[in-house]
Amino acid sequence: MENVDVLIAGGGLVGASLAIALDGSGLRVALAEAAPPKVDLQPSYDERNLALARATVNALEALGVWAHCGVRATPIRKIHVSRQGEFGVVRLDAARHGVDAFGATLPARELGNGLLARLDDCRTLQRLTRTKLTAIAHADGAIAATLATADGERRLRTRLLIGADGTNSFVRSALGIESESIDYAQTAFVATVTPERAIDCAYERFTATGPVALLPLTQSRAGVVLTVPTADATRVAALDDAGFIALLHERFGWRLGKLVRPGRRVSYPLHRLYARRIVAPRAVLVGNAAQTLHPIGAQGFNLGLRDALTLAEMLVDHGGDPGAPALLTEYARRRHEDRDGTAAASDALARWTANESPPLKFLRSVGLLALDRIAPLQAALVRRGMGFRGRVPRLALSKLS
Repeated sequence: MENVDVLIAGGGLVGASLAIALDGSGLRVALAEAAPPKVDLQPSYDERNLALARATVNALEALGVWAHCGVRATPIRKIHVSRQGEFGVVRLDAARHGVDAFGATLPARELGNGLLARLDDCRTLQRLTRTKLTAIAHADGAIAATLATADGERRLRTRLLIGADGTNSFVRSALGIESESIDYAQTAFVATVTPERAIDCAYERFTATGPVALLPLTQSRAGVVLTVPTADATRVAALDDAGFIALLHERFGWRLGKLVRPGRRVSYPLHRLYARRIVAPRAVLVGNAAQTLHPIGAQGFNLGLRDALTLAEMLVDHGGDPGAPALLTEYARRRHEDRDGTAAASDALARWTANESPPLKFLRSVGLLALDRIAPLQAALVRRGMGFRGRVPRLALSKLS
């Protein structure tokens, strides 16, 4: 049986980033990717347009990924947050906070292409493509992993197993880690449009039926995330382009003038999943395997990447047994503040912004105005939004002003 130090199950955005961060670390690292090494066949390299926090952009630059995809990114220099039919609004300007941008927008497919290109440059990483983890067993201070490959069954012995295999994580299930799950009864429709007026701002518009986001992209396009009640999703999916644009205007308004040329639409049911623990003997969960968040506030991938960066940093600094119990306990402790705080904020925001209670509507508007006008409150919001919460991984601090 072949021996490795670290086996990463899952080659999506977070798993690939972790593998790159560990390349050249001196650890024998294997990355098991169920999909072939082609962006069109990797499920996580999809139609979404990602809002990448500044800490995330910093890390992708430090990892050498940004060099392969950054040219297709659009800086986020302004953010506008409002609630339909209410007077509160938050306007954020990066220049006022001493940074050139809060982060950047980038299509998930473009980030996927950048990760694949950077993976090709890895010197010591063992890539196991078209390979799926099917069974695990603890044995002699390690985990014996059974893998299904195109050439038949294969077995590896690893000192640390990392589950980066998404919301429906096999690793989490096999380890017997329980999770909390919430169905938001919402479906997000993702697309692109071309606004009549230039979009130089990231917009988040809360409504009674869910949030709407418009994000600046290259070529004068805007990325759209339109959230609707799941009970209405079938009707919305059947709309023609004109009907979809009409609904988008109804929910977002005409701030950018007429919206035209809608691109391909893809829908995603929205659920929250939160693993009750993220470590087990010789095993760790990262990314969506550990927590899957509502897309409001665009924190999902950003949080998952910070999982990966923190783990990589600790493994490199530790230099010993990567599955040592004390190391894994410290990893869970170090991720607690960021993970719990970000997940709780995402869930509260999803519920708070949709509530139609008249007293809450007034308090919500007052709260947004306070964030817009009280500098210390806004500074705290901006710092956390840029990914600087709790103990920040070193790679994410490379360009912190």
